Amino acid sequence: MTDSLLPEFSLPATGGNTVTLSALRGKKVALYFYPKDNTPGCTNETRDFGALHAAFTAAGCEVFGISRDSLKSHENFKAKLELPFDLISDAEEVACNIFGVIKMKNMYGKQSRGVERSTFVLDETGRIAKEWRGVKVSGHADEVLAYVRSLG
Repeated sequence: MTDSLLPEFSLPATGGNTVTLSALRGKKVALYFYPKDNTPGCTNETRDFGALHAAFTAAGCEVFGISRDSLKSHENFKAKLELPFDLISDAEEVACNIFGVIKMKNMYGKQSRGVERSTFVLDETGRIAKEWRGVKVSGHADEVLAYVRSLG
């Protein structure tokens, strides 16, 4: 998948914005997929990316969080955490399907479909430069930033 361009998508984001993949070409982009707003792991991961936002920007990289939550939920989550970047709503699972992050999960003995915590760094051409799947939150945003910096 890393050798070909990703299929185009255009999705609603916080702040009344729309994120269109082709419009991001020419920049590095960190897209992190997470299961749900206001849950402990997702809150910690989002806080970590927020705390490092200035460093990502200095490295020429845009950051977006993306989940299946509604825009209203995202707006509240963004305000609560005072995030300096937008959250993308993928209620129809358009980007989730493009990146293959929907998995069957076991939660308290029950099977359910959900977003596997995953991060993708896109290069300036719109191709996946690196991906992390089944992410553990602790230290992850730092690892992504180190990778982005290594791209120069």
